[in-house]
Amino acid sequence: MTGDQIVGINSGQIWVDIDPNAEYDGVVAAIRETIGGYPGIDRNLQAYLRDTVGEALTGESTPIVVRIYGQRREILRQKAEEVKQALSRIPGLVDVRAVGQLEEPQVKVKVNLDAAGRASVKPGDVRRSAATVFSGLTVGFLFEEQKIYDVVVWGAPETRQSLTNIRDLWVEKTDRHHVRLGDVAEVSIVPSPTVIRHQSISPYVDVVANVVGRDLGSVYREVERRLRSVEFPLEYHPELLGEYAERKDAQQRILGVAVAALIGIFLLLQACFQSWRLALIAFLALPASIAGGVLAVLASGGVISLGAIVGFLAVLGIAARNGVLLINHYQRLEGQEGMPFGLDLVLRGARERLPAILASSAAIVAALLPIVVFGQIPGLEIIQPTAIVIIGGLFASTLVTLFVIPALYLTIGSGAGRPLDLGLAGA
Repeated sequence: MTGDQIVGINSGQIWVDIDPNAEYDGVVAAIRETIGGYPGIDRNLQAYLRDTVGEALTGESTPIVVRIYGQRREILRQKAEEVKQALSRIPGLVDVRAVGQLEEPQVKVKVNLDAAGRASVKPGDVRRSAATVFSGLTVGFLFEEQKIYDVVVWGAPETRQSLTNIRDLWVEKTDRHHVRLGDVAEVSIVPSPTVIRHQSISPYVDVVANVVGRDLGSVYREVERRLRSVEFPLEYHPELLGEYAERKDAQQRILGVAVAALIGIFLLLQACFQSWRLALIAFLALPASIAGGVLAVLASGGVISLGAIVGFLAVLGIAARNGVLLINHYQRLEGQEGMPFGLDLVLRGARERLPAILASSAAIVAALLPIVVFGQIPGLEIIQPTAIVIIGGLFASTLVTLFVIPALYLTIGSGAGRPLDLGLAGA
């Protein structure tokens, strides 16, 4: 049992290694059932990679995070409980719990200023005496063998056994007389936060949950609807965070980057071929690769994750490369070998480029296919969506490159641009 989180003294983590040959979903379900059989504890079951990525994205390791902002801890605790009850009724949500209010019992000594004044006791004397009992007071240093040790005066253990013993503690006054601590201060046990979480200057508490058996997007939208049914006082408000929210933000940012990249690719293709028509022909392989990746994602469960987005960007480069090489080969046959434009040119160019395109595609698929097949093995949760998108996009772009681009080149490619030697014939 170990851990690297900011938690209370009664918290910890248990790391479990799963045999690669075991049935992953069944083992996870058995672990969840086991830890759910202990009443009175808050538990959370996470894979290591998801835990690490979630911590980096939102500060929490769970895919659903409802962060409630406000000033008073009592109201935050109350609203967190209301949100927890609202989310507990959503199918697919498990391990629903509130975090961020880590409290431990502490002894509180509050000086009664009126009583202390009548007894001629300074508040500082009361605080110093109480601190000496609980945490000790450094009164000197001990030097031994080039080492320095603090000399600390600390209350005897029996003086900390009960509040009665603490109230009977003697506090020294300025006139060298003593007064009982209970006569000049109120001694009680109160809950005290061990960690105060805040963003900027606003404290917050999180209600977190895991998702099992449902699409994260549909659960996220239902959580949004449930939150609208919970009323919050003035200056208190919730924010829905987690993996899905970060994914939406990342999708919006990457969408803008992707649009700019597509425009840049199209302009580069035009500069490469010096023809808008040839640039358009090569550019058509890019939407096909994206469509193939989307179909692969839908076939695998319909969840577009951050790893899937990375796969889309990767497959765009592969599709653009194949299209450029094929059209450049057509230009080389027509310009350098003097082959007349026509069906024979298109068939010969496609036939000569076929081995290289199929070999490169087969090599990539062979490298990624084990990741798709054994994707439930711990450690491959992030890579598997990337591999699925690349394989699907590669399959679609290869078909377009070998069948659609030759047909388009035969239809509208005549006399478009001059032949260029890009030095890519053997690629």
